[in-house]
Amino acid sequence: MSKKKLHIVSLGCSKNQVDTEVMLGKLGNYELIDSANSADVLIVNTCGFIESAKAESIQTVLNLNKERKSGSTLVMAGCLSERYKDELKAELVEVDIFTGVGDYAQIDKLITKKQSGFSDSVFLSDGEDRIVINSNYHAYIKLAEGCNQACSFCAIPSFKGKLHSRTVISVIKEIAALRKKGFYDFSLIAQDSSSFGRDLELKDGLISLIHTIDEMSEDFYARVLYLYPSTTSKKLIQTIAVSKKILNYYDMPIQHISDKMLKLMKRGLSKDKTIELLENMRAVKDSFLRTAVIVGHPGESEEDFNELAKFIEEFDFDMMSVFEYSDEEGTTAHNISEKVDRKTIRKRATILKKIIDKKLAKKAKNKIGEIISATIEGESDEHEFLLRAKAVLWAPDIDGDILINDTNDFKIAFGNRYKIQITDAKKSTLIAKIIDKC
Repeated sequence: MSKKKLHIVSLGCSKNQVDTEVMLGKLGNYELIDSANSADVLIVNTCGFIESAKAESIQTVLNLNKERKSGSTLVMAGCLSERYKDELKAELVEVDIFTGVGDYAQIDKLITKKQSGFSDSVFLSDGEDRIVINSNYHAYIKLAEGCNQACSFCAIPSFKGKLHSRTVISVIKEIAALRKKGFYDFSLIAQDSSSFGRDLELKDGLISLIHTIDEMSEDFYARVLYLYPSTTSKKLIQTIAVSKKILNYYDMPIQHISDKMLKLMKRGLSKDKTIELLENMRAVKDSFLRTAVIVGHPGESEEDFNELAKFIEEFDFDMMSVFEYSDEEGTTAHNISEKVDRKTIRKRATILKKIIDKKLAKKAKNKIGEIISATIEGESDEHEFLLRAKAVLWAPDIDGDILINDTNDFKIAFGNRYKIQITDAKKSTLIAKIIDKC
C-alpha cells in the first residue's frame, strides 16, 4: 500500500520552522512532496506577526486550495490561525482543519480525526522527534516560547503569552540527539533569548546554559540569536566571548537609537546603555555583530530618523536588517495617534537600505584576500557553475551567501567545511575559491 502524500509550507521565522519540523516528525508515515496538486494533506504553518506576513499566509492557503485535489485535507496552523482563530474559522471555509500554536505535536491526531484544535498553552518541544528541513548540517534549537517584554509594536505576547522556557537539560538532550544525526551547527533561538530561564527562576539562565553546553563532549558549535537589550548583560557578552562552543556572534535588534523612540517603543534601555552593550560586543575579538531596526513607528520625527540613519552609518555593524513599521491591533503603538504615512515609511526604509548596502559593499571589498572557514551548502541560484557557501561565523538564511567559483579540484561534499580565500566582491557578495579541507 502506497504512503499518503503530504505537502507542507512553512512561513515566517526560524521559530516557525522548528514547529514545522515537529509536525513533520509526527507525520513521518506520509511521503513529503513538493507538488500540492497530488497531496492528500496540505499544511500551511502561518505567520501572524506583521501585515505583509498575514497577507502572505492567507494567499498561500487560498492558492493551495485552488491547486489541491478532491478529497484532500487542507490545514491552517500556527501564529495567524491562533491570533485570528474565530474570524478565520468563520471566513475561510476552504480550510478543513484549523490549529494554532499549541498543537504541533498533536497534528497527526487532528488530521486523523479531521478536527480543529486550539490548546490553551503554546507548544514547546521537549524530546519530540523532528525532521530538520533546508539543511543537512544546521538545525535551530528553540529555547523558549512567548515573551515577557512589552514592545509597543509587537503583538506576539498577545497570542503566545508570557515567557515559557525549556529546562537546560531538555535543550542539552536535543542538541545531543541532533548531533548523533550528523548536525554540527546550531542556532539557539527564542523571542528573547537573553531572558531564557527567568520564568524558571534561573538568575542567569542563558549563561548557565552556555556553561552546560561547553561541558558537552560532542564536536559542534552554536550561535545565539535574538538577544534583547534590557536583558543582555556584560557578563553574558563575556560568557559568549570565552565559550568553547558558542561562536562570537552577537545578534541584538536595537529597533531604534533615539532616546525618544526607544521610550515610545518600550525597549527598556536608553541610547547610551544600548551603545555601551554594542561597543562591548564589538570589542570581542573576531566578533560578528548583527542588528535590526524599525522605521516609521508612530511618533518618529524626521529628527529621530536622521539620528538613526547617522548611527547606522557610523557604527561598525557586520549585518543589518531594516523593517517597515506595521500597525498591529492589540499593540500600544496601534493606539498612538501620531502616525507616519506609508510613503514616508517606505522612503525612510529605502534611505537606510542604501546606507547599509554601501557599508556592506565596503566591508566586502576589505575582505578580499582573507582566508576563512566556510560550509559549502549547495549549488548557487546565481549560476550552475557556482557553489554557495556560508562563513562558519554567519547565521544561515539571514547573513547572505559566499559564491565559490573555483573548487581547486577538491571533491566537494555539501554540508562539509572548507578553508576558502576571498578573491573578489560584487557589491556586498563575496567571491571565493577553496584552498583546503578543514
